[in-house]
Amino acid sequence: MKKNITTRKRSDSLQTFDFAFGEIVDLIQTARQQAYQAVNAELVNLYWQVGEYISRKLASAEWGDRVVDELARYLAKTQPGLKGFTRPNLFRMRQFYDTYAGDEIVSALLRQLPWTHNLIILSQSKRHEEREFYLRMAIQERWSKRELERQFKAALFERMVMNPTKVSPVVRQIHPAAVDVFKDSYVVEFLQLPAEHDEADLHRGLVNRLREFLIELGRDFCFVGSEYPLQVGGRDFALDLLFFHRGLNCLVAIELKVDRFEPEHLGKLNFYLEALDRDHRKPHENPAIGLLLCATKDEEVVEYALSRSLSPALIAEYQTQLPEKKLLAAKLHEFYSLNAPENQNPEKPKRMRGKL
Repeated sequence: MKKNITTRKRSDSLQTFDFAFGEIVDLIQTARQQAYQAVNAELVNLYWQVGEYISRKLASAEWGDRVVDELARYLAKTQPGLKGFTRPNLFRMRQFYDTYAGDEIVSALLRQLPWTHNLIILSQSKRHEEREFYLRMAIQERWSKRELERQFKAALFERMVMNPTKVSPVVRQIHPAAVDVFKDSYVVEFLQLPAEHDEADLHRGLVNRLREFLIELGRDFCFVGSEYPLQVGGRDFALDLLFFHRGLNCLVAIELKVDRFEPEHLGKLNFYLEALDRDHRKPHENPAIGLLLCATKDEEVVEYALSRSLSPALIAEYQTQLPEKKLLAAKLHEFYSLNAPENQNPEKPKRMRGKL
């Protein structure tokens, strides 16, 4: 008996230490993150200043391109431990400064991302709005270098401009911020689904690659359950996927369809949302939102179906392969050309709203 009491006391003591020590670990990790952010901001600021110096020297004709070569050799000789100041990188610093100089809003964002992220955005963006879009999204979603490159391949900017999110009027009333949370299409190429697949294949793939799917959905989505049980009356139902969105403070029900969207699909989703709100929503939470994820959809049919819907629902497509970025870029150029005012350069449209 005495031994059991001693063991229990040691266990309680260890739990107390675990909690206290865990707080110390949190402090260490927070300090490390803040130190990393401070070092990164100073490094990006240094590259900005070097780029500004080179740009002004070249613009005033005090220097020619060969002087930059000499500078690179001089730094390599006099600062042997210094890395990243090669001739190509020095010209990238100059391009970095020239691209963002004069835009105080955007230049403030640059220091919040690593230099590698800045280089990816600088080299792969063709428009000011595109650069600002990816800067803000990379900061908001905390994308890794790999994920940032994937979003470029997935042509996220082009898709967001040409296909804005479509929601029911009820969504705009009770969740106005939802327009900036959801997308019109989601790319799930990481599932490696065959051309012919069924809902079980799609469902199983999303659950097995949940981490990638959560990144594609967005930062504030939290997974709740798969085939989430709902009991109404004497019958049992299963919702494909259930998430919670921290920013919207609500449950998000996702129903999967591997065929074309049909208006009757909304009826089942509405039923699930009603069951969630009545039996599962907590008092402090907002009403649930439903997302129908379909293989294809007709935009006019979607508009008709949502226009009088009394349920907070959205309809989006899923794509099993990365889109043809060149084709989307060409369509985007045409889109800007058609929508730009006569006195406005089509390459420099007005600042985007929504995600920006």
